[in-house]
Amino acid sequence: MASSAISATPTPSFIANQKDLGRFGFSSTSQFSIHKCKKSAIPMKIMSVMTPQQSDRRPATTGSVKTALTLTEKILARASEKPQLSPGENVWVNVDILMTHDVCGPGSIGIFKKEFGENAKVWDREKLVIIPDHYIFTSDERANRNVDILRDFCTEQNIKYFYDIKDLSNFKVNPDYKGVCHIALAQEGHCRPGEVLLGTDSHTCTAGAFGQFATGIGNTDAGFVLGAGKLLLKVCSCSCSCSFFFFFFFLFCYSETGILSCRDPRVPPTLRFVMDGEMPDYLLAKDLILQIIGEISVSGATYKAMEFTGTTVESLTMEERMTLCNMVVEAGGKNGVVPADSTTFKYLEDKTSIGYEPVYSDAKASFLSEYRFDVSKLEPLVAKPHSPDNRALARECKDVKIDRVYIGSCTGGKTEDFLAAAKVFLASGKKVKVPTFLVPATQKVWMDVYALPVPGSGGKTCSQIFEEAGCDTPASPSCGACLGGPKDTYARMNEPMAKLWTNERWSMITYNTDSRLLKSYLPFFMINVVNDNYGYLICLLSILINSSDALALQVCVSTTNRNFPGRMGHREGQIYLASPYTAAASALTGYVTDPREFLQ
Repeated sequence: MASSAISATPTPSFIANQKDLGRFGFSSTSQFSIHKCKKSAIPMKIMSVMTPQQSDRRPATTGSVKTALTLTEKILARASEKPQLSPGENVWVNVDILMTHDVCGPGSIGIFKKEFGENAKVWDREKLVIIPDHYIFTSDERANRNVDILRDFCTEQNIKYFYDIKDLSNFKVNPDYKGVCHIALAQEGHCRPGEVLLGTDSHTCTAGAFGQFATGIGNTDAGFVLGAGKLLLKVCSCSCSCSFFFFFFFLFCYSETGILSCRDPRVPPTLRFVMDGEMPDYLLAKDLILQIIGEISVSGATYKAMEFTGTTVESLTMEERMTLCNMVVEAGGKNGVVPADSTTFKYLEDKTSIGYEPVYSDAKASFLSEYRFDVSKLEPLVAKPHSPDNRALARECKDVKIDRVYIGSCTGGKTEDFLAAAKVFLASGKKVKVPTFLVPATQKVWMDVYALPVPGSGGKTCSQIFEEAGCDTPASPSCGACLGGPKDTYARMNEPMAKLWTNERWSMITYNTDSRLLKSYLPFFMINVVNDNYGYLICLLSILINSSDALALQVCVSTTNRNFPGRMGHREGQIYLASPYTAAASALTGYVTDPREFLQ
């Protein structure tokens, strides 16, 4: 049993204990030989076939031998109508809920109609949930057309759960509109323990917080589920970093679009993450999942289930558990899951009338690996550009100057995320030093921002505290700039900004550049400067003296889930992933800031 000590820096392992619990007991030195049998001469003419003699032995009265299963394995066993299964099996699962949105919905619908027929009906109109949320508040005609396609299909199919939006000028006059699909699914009661929920979005894994199997699938898979109500779980064997179901099986034929390169359909093995210890008041679930991803890397859980347990997890609210499960895909995970408990049941009390049956990992269930964390010893973290596993302590990045802060998305745009940010602003009593964008995930979250009092504020709401701190007015609920989107998307990072000194003043000049290296542009810059204005040669001199000060790419601290190049707009934007605490603290100083500066 290997162990490593807790350290003050993230470079050494924070794991208190890790077990390698491989399922197979074969020795690494074992040798296997395969003997080929010689073909015997068999007459082509068969005269008769004898039925084998039946045994008089009666069936065992004790029933079939059962193997201990993990939570994920139990859900898939039930969904595939099998008494038991294990990682490595091909498994067709019956789907309880299929979710799609405006980005992937039209493509899925197109495939459904092409393969099942123009007049085909979906397998169950009450198990399909369609939620426009990604590219909503934009003048982009193609984005608007996607929502129109969804609306026409839902009318044609009489879909019960279509959360439509028609008036883009004021989201509040659209009572059916919700916002970000992963949060809306939970708020509207579509997430239930023990069920299978699939969605055409990689962060569908968020719903695993409810003790269910939830994962993202591709448009082709969704097209099949629309007609059949089931799907064969399949993992892609190529070097993809995301573990989707790139599979379509119709009339027992593979398509000619590269599907043959995908193989090895199987039930995912499970990694268990045990988190114990009292949660410090300066940490949030975002810090926990950044810690885990930094520990195992963005490929550490590829096509694996990630099960979260321990006293710390049990103490988390449902929204914090959703944050934890939301980013398992950033570790390559197939799904994340938290065992349902009294917190889960209480959350669901007024949200669903549909019965559900939670399941739990057996005491002797086999896990591929187990990781243990002492949460009381963790510190606030960030993920530096350009990968979610580029982990660092927030206090180690205190010299990183930032240009903006973004609080929103399915990861960090829930009610409790805004309450956390307001807590930091309230404690500081200061104004933000950089533009701070607020994008509530759903219409309900938006209302909470304006209605719920912040604890210890004397009755002030989040919106009042945000206004006093100088933040932007909370925007219309949607995915916003998390996925970049059309150029008119609110808070999108459209251009990198360069600070240039002239003989008159500091000015902000925008460059459309393809390289992060300033020197690549000096010849071009010099020619233009000389031709335009001799006085700007001073600007060039400043660049030559101190290029790092002269050109600063736009830096954003964000509560979102990905910081790949171009994720929030311009490909040169620098994104630091952080918790709402750290994001708010950074907004107040203009630098990446440890929230303990204001919370202690």
